[in-house]
Amino acid sequence: RLTSRFRGPAPSDGVFLRTSGLDQAVAVEIDPMEYRPLGRTDLRVSQICLGTMTWGEQNGPGEAFAQLDRALASGVNFIDTAEMYPVPPRAETYARTEGILGDWLRTRGGREDLVIASKVCGPANWLPWVRGGNPRLDRTHIEAAVDASLQRLGTDYIDLYQLHWPDRTTNFFGAMGYVHHPDEKMTPVEETLGVLAGLVESGKVRHVGLSNETAWGAMRFLEVSSRGGGPRMASIQNPYNLLNRTFEIGLAEIAHREQLGLLAYSPLAFGVLSGKYLDGARPEGARLTLYSRFSRYTNPQADKAASAYVRLAHDSGLDPAQMALAWVNSRPFVTSNIIGATTMAQLETNLASAEVRLDPETVKAIEAIHREQPNPAP
Repeated sequence: RLTSRFRGPAPSDGVFLRTSGLDQAVAVEIDPMEYRPLGRTDLRVSQICLGTMTWGEQNGPGEAFAQLDRALASGVNFIDTAEMYPVPPRAETYARTEGILGDWLRTRGGREDLVIASKVCGPANWLPWVRGGNPRLDRTHIEAAVDASLQRLGTDYIDLYQLHWPDRTTNFFGAMGYVHHPDEKMTPVEETLGVLAGLVESGKVRHVGLSNETAWGAMRFLEVSSRGGGPRMASIQNPYNLLNRTFEIGLAEIAHREQLGLLAYSPLAFGVLSGKYLDGARPEGARLTLYSRFSRYTNPQADKAASAYVRLAHDSGLDPAQMALAWVNSRPFVTSNIIGATTMAQLETNLASAEVRLDPETVKAIEAIHREQPNPAP
């Protein structure tokens, strides 16, 4: 069996062919992976993006290499990482994930066929090992961060460089209510964009994006860019899943009208939507078993909603994780769905969600559960 596989940015029609030959018999298969424009850029990224935040903590280099090889074989061309990874963050493992990805790139090659995204930390006195414990989105810190990321990744450029969280106190990482701090000193958006403009001009960064951002922040960056203040944000990476649909409230319209597509993270709500944590179960080696900090999706309301979604999946003849991922894949404001896995079995399940299409009755039932228990774990 001879197989050729596409590794790079997708052709214009978003479809590639895999051919298999035995003697003179040739079969042609259409790969289910879809490719979508990254904002208003010339890049097209796979609807499934491979997340990396377990590499260097729950997964070693060998497992990470296997994940990368398998994801690319399935048509994934988009890989997301960050200087802060792996998670949970520790001084001993800081930036290890980028290093693992860089080692894989040096071993496998094919850098030009991939879209690699990374991120720079915002203010974080809870990360004392990152640039003196006071990272900011200013010139000194961004330039130091991108140079270090490029060195670890072993590449001359990053395709999408994202601001991991805002340089101000606002409602992100699960905080719902906004509390204003009028005396707070934040790095001006103009300054941050000015630094990013220099990185794009130098060729170190191709495009830029936001992460964990609010509607006000997204529009502020776009407005400054529209006045020539720096590069236009191509995407926004925020949490989005069946237990947390807060993106729809203010940001979905922005994503549509401004082509600021969502890169959805935590699409399985830390694995809760797979059903493996139902009824208080804590499987050995699972994230919620190992780390108490990941409690965001485990309150009683979230447990009740997750149980309902898992039952619906089973009643519909679907794998619960694939149903949850397929629903995210189907949202028109989503550019790419960032999956993560600690085992190859999980990765296979998650990748296969690209082939799942939800029927209208299943979508209607999902909406009914959401109305009963909206956003139980924002």
